Amino acid sequence: MDKKDIIQKVKDSESQKVKIAIVDIDGILRGKYIHKKKFLESVEENIGICDVVFGWDSGDVSYNNSEITGWHTGYPDARAALDINTFREIPWENDTPFFIADFNEHEVYANETCSRSLLKKIAKECDELGYRPMFAQEFEWFNFQGTPGEINSAGFDKLSPITPGMFGYSVLRTSLNSDFVHHLIDGLEAFGIPLEGMHTETGPGVFEAAVLYDDILAGADKAVLFKSSVKEIAYRHNMVASFMAKWNSSLPGCGGHIHQSLWNKEGTNNLFFNKDNKNNISKVLEQYIAGQLLCLPEILPMFAPTVNSYKRIGQGDWAPANATWGIDNRTTAVRVIQGKSKSARIESRVPGADTNPYLAMAAALASGLYGIKNKLELKTPQTFGSGYNMDKAVVLPKNLKDATRKMANSKIANELFGKDFIGHFTRTREWEWMQFEKQVTDWELKRYFEII
Repeated sequence: MDKKDIIQKVKDSESQKVKIAIVDIDGILRGKYIHKKKFLESVEENIGICDVVFGWDSGDVSYNNSEITGWHTGYPDARAALDINTFREIPWENDTPFFIADFNEHEVYANETCSRSLLKKIAKECDELGYRPMFAQEFEWFNFQGTPGEINSAGFDKLSPITPGMFGYSVLRTSLNSDFVHHLIDGLEAFGIPLEGMHTETGPGVFEAAVLYDDILAGADKAVLFKSSVKEIAYRHNMVASFMAKWNSSLPGCGGHIHQSLWNKEGTNNLFFNKDNKNNISKVLEQYIAGQLLCLPEILPMFAPTVNSYKRIGQGDWAPANATWGIDNRTTAVRVIQGKSKSARIESRVPGADTNPYLAMAAALASGLYGIKNKLELKTPQTFGSGYNMDKAVVLPKNLKDATRKMANSKIANELFGKDFIGHFTRTREWEWMQFEKQVTDWELKRYFEII
């Protein structure tokens, strides 16, 4: 539908309300309901949203190190632009109309703070180079019995997954929760987020789903909405869905792998595929992989944004701690999948389910394009067998503090995304680490309380 048709559909909707949302730096949907009349005015005039959404963390605590907004600015409204092309109707909310908004070019600091705007900027650079990026993200997540209130009251040491045991690719476990499973698949389809596939993963109460690929911005929109939609549908089944990278030290972590390919602008030729080259790998793909491997240690917080992210990386959770690549090798940072021209792609396996999809996809595309623009040679040898034991491969930073410091001082990172974005983003990650450092953990209490 074009803009006129979408506006008319909203006018004709039985709902008198419209739901709108933006995505904050952590990839969390922040939004509100507005009256249909307000929406129709905002389509042309934009809409005010308090810029605290740029100035607080995932727990709504205001940053004290932000230069963009804070108590020193008085938290004014920022002007958000509704993207009319993101129109959807929410099937589990009586088909309430829904739109995503961003701050691209409508605020002087938009490109410093708005992750969707940053992705649009990188996608535009890709288009100017003559490429069409096709992306998708797949997610693993755990599901737990109870409401958020019940889980908080009981304590997070008493979590009860919806199924027991380790049972990946189980037909029985999906049958056990068939109402939930079918509500997810059918509800997401109706919401414009079709799944390529969904199955149980190894672990109690864990699923994996792959969203169908699309142009990069639409692919990121789908990924963001997938996470939020899964949580909303889980609520309706008295469950809580968690996309933490690693919720239990004895269980596998949750990946958020990114599948990606570059095509010609017409979408008729997959530029990653060359049937005349070894393993069907084109020169463009070699340069793209070389760029990703070079940049990965410099921009790791965009793939691993939380303290918890690093509990998954390099711990045998199918997430390598080094910059490696291989053909259909799930132990490497970049897995090359070169079956046919239509499906040829790479999979970035470092990102976890806790990523902000806009930032993770922007990082993947920008680093790949860096390799193409600089005609980098793929000098890193292909990994055969386990990538965990590649002693000569570049090792990734081991925690958020070290990764953030490296990114803040990185010439490559600043070149890829601009010093304003890097400055703001790395300050938010420094803040995240500072909040962690102040905490007394259960591990410390158990280890030191009586004996030390």
